[in-house]
Parts: sequence; C-alpha cells; structure tokens
Amino acid sequence: MTGAIHYKTPTDWIMYDKDAIFDELTNAKAAVMTLKAMPFQRRWVEELQKMQLKMEVDGTSKIEGADFAGNELDTAMRAQTPEELLTRSQKQANCAVRTYKWIGTLPNDMPINEKLICEIHRSIVTGCDEDHCKPGGIRTADQNVTFGIPKHRGVSGGEECKKAFKKLAHEVQTTYPNHHPLIATLALHYHFAAMHPFLDGNGRTARALEALMLQRAGLKDSLFIAMSNFYYDEKRTYLKTLAAVRAQGHNLTEFLKFALRGIALQSDRLAQMIKTEVSRHIFRSLMQDLFTRLQSTRKRVIVKRQLMLLDKLLDSSDKVEFVYLTETMKHHYASRKAPRTAIVRDINRLSALGAISVVRDEADPKKPVFWINVNLDWPTKFTDTEVFAALEKLPKSKTYGFLSPS
Repeated sequence: MTGAIHYKTPTDWIMYDKDAIFDELTNAKAAVMTLKAMPFQRRWVEELQKMQLKMEVDGTSKIEGADFAGNELDTAMRAQTPEELLTRSQKQANCAVRTYKWIGTLPNDMPINEKLICEIHRSIVTGCDEDHCKPGGIRTADQNVTFGIPKHRGVSGGEECKKAFKKLAHEVQTTYPNHHPLIATLALHYHFAAMHPFLDGNGRTARALEALMLQRAGLKDSLFIAMSNFYYDEKRTYLKTLAAVRAQGHNLTEFLKFALRGIALQSDRLAQMIKTEVSRHIFRSLMQDLFTRLQSTRKRVIVKRQLMLLDKLLDSSDKVEFVYLTETMKHHYASRKAPRTAIVRDINRLSALGAISVVRDEADPKKPVFWINVNLDWPTKFTDTEVFAALEKLPKSKTYGFLSPS
C-alpha cells in the first residue's frame, strides 16, 4: 500500500462545473433524444442489441485485463453450463452477460440501494471470482485494495468502507435525482469506482450500475448502448480522467466531459445502425414492388434471381467481392445454360437501375478485383419514371458493363 494515494470521503457527492460541461451535456441529451425518437421494428433492434451486449461485455471484461482468443467470447456468451467455460476471462464474460440481462428486467422504481448494489456485485463475481472475493460482501477491516495509475487506495476496509458505501447509496436516492439523469449516472460510476467497496469486481460492477442508471435515463431495453466498448477504446483516457477527478477532490467535471462525449458517440452509433436497418427495410419493400411490376407484358422489372442477389447483398454488412458473390449464389444460377454470364448480366442490370454499385479495384492491374454493394439510398433517389428510363438505356444482353463473362 506504500505510496498509494489514499481515499478521502467526499463532502459533496456530485460536484461539477455546470458551465464547463454544458456543450457535452447538450450533445449527449440531443443524441439520446434522437435515438429514442427513431422509428424501428422490434426484430431489427433485437439483433442490434445482441451486438451491443457483446460489445459491452467485451469492453468491460477487457478493461479488467481479460483476453479472448478466437471465438472464446461467443462461447462464453451463449454457454449454459460451467463446463463450457474454460478460462477465467470466459467465466467473467458469462457472469457479465447474466448480470446485464438481469438488470434489464428490473423495474424503474426499484431503489438503487445498498442491497441492490450488493446483488449486482454478487451476480458479477459468482461463478468466476468468488474464490478470492466474497460475492456481495463489503471489504472488512483487514481488506484494503489499490488500483489505477497512479496507484490509488480505496476507502479503508471495515467501518469506514461501510459508512462510505451507505452514504453513496443514500446520495443516489436523495441528492442525485436533483441533477440530470446522465450526470447522476456518471457520478455513481465514478464514486463507486473511487471507493472500491469490494475486494474484486468493482470496475465491472461500476459499469453495470451505469448501465442500470442509463436505462432509467431512457436508454432501456431496445436502446441499450455499449458504454464499456467506448471506455475500452479510450481506456487510457478513461483511467486518466477517473484519477484526475479524485486528485481534484472528487470534482467530476473532467470525467463528465469525457463520459458524456461517450454517451453521445455510442447513441449516434446505435442510431446510425437503426437508420441503416430502416434503409434496408425500405430497400426490400421497393425490391418486392419492382418484382411484381412489369416492364412490358412479358418481362418483369426485377426477376426472382435478381431479387435473391439483392437479398444476399443486403444481408452483408459491407461490400462483397464479385468472385465470392458468384460462388455463394451459384446454386441459384445452376439451371442457367451459362451461369456466370447470367450473374454478370443481372449485376449489370441492377447497376443500371441504380440499385447497386460496382467498383473496380486495380491494386493488382493484372488481376483486378470487383467490389459490389447495395445503394441503400436508392429508394430515395429514383422515381418510377426514372427507373423505367434507366431500363430503356440498358445495354443489349450481349454487352457487359463491368466484366466480360468469358
């Protein structure tokens, strides 16, 4: 413990410079409001939330030094029995998944008191760290901890620890509601981490508490954002600002500015993901519409195999390489006399309609690569008249726009 900066119990448990954080708070509030106002279908967001939870668990585990190789994290997240978890990192991740899913079910009127915080800690460490840390057990008189850079010492174990912990829980229920929910959320995160009331699992518990508080600020269920992912990406700044706040007598300003920026960033990221899903939905609707429309009495605007081609591209989160696309789609073209010619013709047709883009990559001039991606803004850029005009200008079937089928 020698040389560590000792903990001093705050006199003001939510101290900050309101003017200094004005811009960051305004941006965070705006980002959260935008996210909450976005229209979405439940099934899209459920998939996005699985991604957000994975990012959250990955971030909160790695901040504490976890190391996942290959698909270890995926295994940990879906594991149903302890036997499936081989490493401590996997066990910690599995406990985090269980905890985040559980706190997502808690009613908003359940008080965040000593009992609930201890329950969250118990959930975080049971099954992974109870061999050296009593789940939900506040540190006793002979149990002290140091952490961070520079080294800080948590509140002294025993009575001092119990008093500080009880005081924080009291402030959360009395003083914190007088401040904006985002400010209160981050204040709890900081003060819990600063006192380190448990032997282990304090950082993970602090970030789970933050997630619970963010739920009550409106980021609940389908709008959960992965703040731990932001903290891990900015780990050096995250730890530095936590230390700076403590060095400045628990003045939260620097950490608030940093973390509010993270809330805005993660909210914007999730909003963009939802916007992309909305665009995919609108695109698919137009696809189906054009599939049922006739260019002439004998020819559809989009035929079934072109519809499947677009579906494949829409299912990809990024551009698709032409050779890979032809390989994955070959069973849909197996009945064609010249499958490669047919898929090239379909790609040219969809490109001429504006539905997709084809980009030639000549990093190796002797062997150019063609990348294909869906233009998600297509439905907003083309009217029916323009689509049919594009069809009129389409080259004859023997002409190929981007690649010779030979």
